[in-house]
Amino acid sequence: MKMIINNAYVNASDNTTIDIVNPYTGLVIDTVPNASAKDVDKAVKIAKKAQPKWAEVPVYEKVNKFKKFLDLVDKNKLVLAKTLCQETGKPLSQAKAEIANIRIGFESFMERAKHLYGNTIPYGTEAGQDYTLQYTQREPLGVVAAVIPFNFPCDLFDQKVAPALLAGNAVIVKPPHQNPLTLIKLTELLNSTGITRGALQVITGEGDKAGSALTNHCMVDKVTFTGSTRVGILTAKACAERLAHTSLELGGNDAFIICNDADIDLAVEETVWGRMYNTGQVCCASKRFLVQRDVKDEFVKKLTARLKKLKQGDPMTEVDLGTLITEKAAIRVEEQIKNAVAQGGKIVLGGKRKKALIPATIIDELPATSDVAKDDEIFGPVVSIIPFDTLDEAVSIANQSKFGLSGCVFTRDMSKAMKVANALECGGVVINGASFHRSFEMPFGGYKFSGIGTEGVMSTFDAVTRLKTITLKNIIK
Repeated sequence: MKMIINNAYVNASDNTTIDIVNPYTGLVIDTVPNASAKDVDKAVKIAKKAQPKWAEVPVYEKVNKFKKFLDLVDKNKLVLAKTLCQETGKPLSQAKAEIANIRIGFESFMERAKHLYGNTIPYGTEAGQDYTLQYTQREPLGVVAAVIPFNFPCDLFDQKVAPALLAGNAVIVKPPHQNPLTLIKLTELLNSTGITRGALQVITGEGDKAGSALTNHCMVDKVTFTGSTRVGILTAKACAERLAHTSLELGGNDAFIICNDADIDLAVEETVWGRMYNTGQVCCASKRFLVQRDVKDEFVKKLTARLKKLKQGDPMTEVDLGTLITEKAAIRVEEQIKNAVAQGGKIVLGGKRKKALIPATIIDELPATSDVAKDDEIFGPVVSIIPFDTLDEAVSIANQSKFGLSGCVFTRDMSKAMKVANALECGGVVINGASFHRSFEMPFGGYKFSGIGTEGVMSTFDAVTRLKTITLKNIIK
């Protein structure tokens, strides 16, 4: 498959490619160009030229094009889901759900785009402004680079591409190098609806090569990035050199707090949902399970029984768990499990890797001083259990991490729940549910090393536009 520059399907200028490997079979399913800085420069210059033309397209016409796109997605939903499943290793049922989310996300942003009203400051609001009328309007930033991660590529395509285009920006999509195929197909479908030529492009390639060239380009006005904290910091530094706008959604090590008055059965089911989904490869997945000692053994016993029922295998079949994105990623998780054990943890279930497969794993009795209890983010289906005695202790453990994406607390006492929700240093808190929660409407983002800014229907348009004030002076004097 080729990348799309100026609506044309092209190879890299140096003809280098990347193999796209099915993580379950280990077989190469396609190749994509490994774009060079020269390719990126060409795409950015085309986007810069196309953007003013696209911005002139009325919002209702943009919305009508998006409606055609959604109809095309519906017609091709099975092909898209199978492609996503094969290149990512997530269960087909979850891939289908992610494709179904495209309509939910796009329609939400489409509706919001039609209501981006400005504000008016009437005559005489302050002394000296008796004959002055002021009003505001939002205008596009220019060229937006949308850097998308491997774990939920379509969901993040929705969150980044839809609002940026609707606001009148040109967008260059940089898919994950491990699994870019579905996003290339989505870009193709969206372009087929009549998007201004060059206003939507997709550049494939390695992050250190194509990604770096894109985020460092002097004509890119904004980078919206979801990925690791390390790369996010590098992106922020690159953008700071030219005062380019950034939105950064980075790593997380979310705390899942279970109090001794919690509904343990509910906590178990939410653990399955919030930790095992996408085989644990979720930025806002609950990763540190802080359980009050009174109920820890009950929780571990019930969770062990529940996780044993999960089926893992070929993602194209009816399974609950698929593979990690690559065998290299699975090896990394295996090393983290061994490190947790070396620091005092006890494996209750799982823990043994098979190629890119990591089974549902429970590590009990981890001390609050362990790496996992702080900043070691395990991107896999691993439940790391850290006992606590008092609620203040639990909050202290939760807040000791440099990350602050999301968190959650389980208790029947709403006063206690609100106390924890207010005390946790993170961008979102779920009460009696896993921290793995992200609606399209909500502003989603983290504190500390988990990022800068938020995404969602409520907030993204502010992040992909600039605010202009127009003053009408002395017009009624």
